[in-house]
Amino acid sequence: MPNKAVALALSTHPGPALAVTAITALLGAGLGFDPGRLTLLGLMMLANQASVGLSNDWIDAERDRAVGRTDKPIARGWVSAPAVRTAAFATAAASVLLSLPLGAGTLATNLLFIASAWAYNAWLKRSVFSILPYIVSFGVLPLIVTLAGVRPAAAAWWALIAGALLGVAAHIANVLPDLDDDRRTGVQGFAHRLGRRVAGVTTYASLTVASAFVVFGPGGTPDIAGWTGLGLTVVIAVIGISLAITRPPSRLLFQLILGAAVINVALLALSGSKLLA
Repeated sequence: MPNKAVALALSTHPGPALAVTAITALLGAGLGFDPGRLTLLGLMMLANQASVGLSNDWIDAERDRAVGRTDKPIARGWVSAPAVRTAAFATAAASVLLSLPLGAGTLATNLLFIASAWAYNAWLKRSVFSILPYIVSFGVLPLIVTLAGVRPAAAAWWALIAGALLGVAAHIANVLPDLDDDRRTGVQGFAHRLGRRVAGVTTYASLTVASAFVVFGPGGTPDIAGWTGLGLTVVIAVIGISLAITRPPSRLLFQLILGAAVINVALLALSGSKLLA
C-alpha cells in the first residue's frame, strides 16, 4: 500500500493534470513568456488541475467503491475521502494564490476554470449538460494564458473556439471508457446519451474542426506546419471514425484521440503572437 502522499498524488489524476499543465506552459512559451512567469503559470495550472482531480475522487468516492474502481486510491482504501477533500480545497486555494501575481484577468479566468470543473464533478456530469464545463474550461484556457502576459491581452476568437472544441473531445474521450460503470451508478451525461459510436465520431469531428480554426482562423495563407497538422488530423479522424463505427472503444482509439489532440496543441503553440486578439 502506498503512503498517504503518494495516494493523494494518484488522486489528482496525474496524467490529465500534467497534460493540461503542459498545454498551458506550451502556450505561454509560444507567447515568449520569461522563465519566471512561465514557471508561475505552470504551477498555477498544476494546482488547478490537482484540485479538479482530487475533488472528482472525493465526490465520487461512494460511486467508485460501488463499481470496484481499482484505479482510485479512496476505493482501494489507500487514503480517506476527508483527506482528499482537504487536499482538493488546499490545491484550489493554492492555484488562486499563484494566479494573483499574473494579474486580475488570469485570476478571474482561472477561477472560472476551477468553478466550471468542480461544477462538473459535483452535479453536471450526471446531466445532459455535462459537456458544458469542458467547453467553458478549455475554451478559456487560451485566455488564461494571454491575460497572464506582461501586457495582458484577450485571446483571438478562433483560439477560444478551438479550445472549446478541444474541450468537447476531452470530455467524450474521458467518459467513453466508463460508460457502463457510469450507467450502473445513475450517471447519464451528454456522451452517454449520444452512445458509443456517435460519441466517438463527435470526438474526431471536434478535433478536425478545431484544427481548421487554428490553421485558417488567423487569416492569410497557412504555413507548411499548419497544412501538415491539419492533414495529419484529418487522416487520424478518418481512421478513428471508421474504428468508432465498426469496433468498440480500444486502446488504439484513445491513442488516436491523444495524437490528434497533441497536433492541435502544437498548432496553437506555434501560433505565437497570433493567439492575441
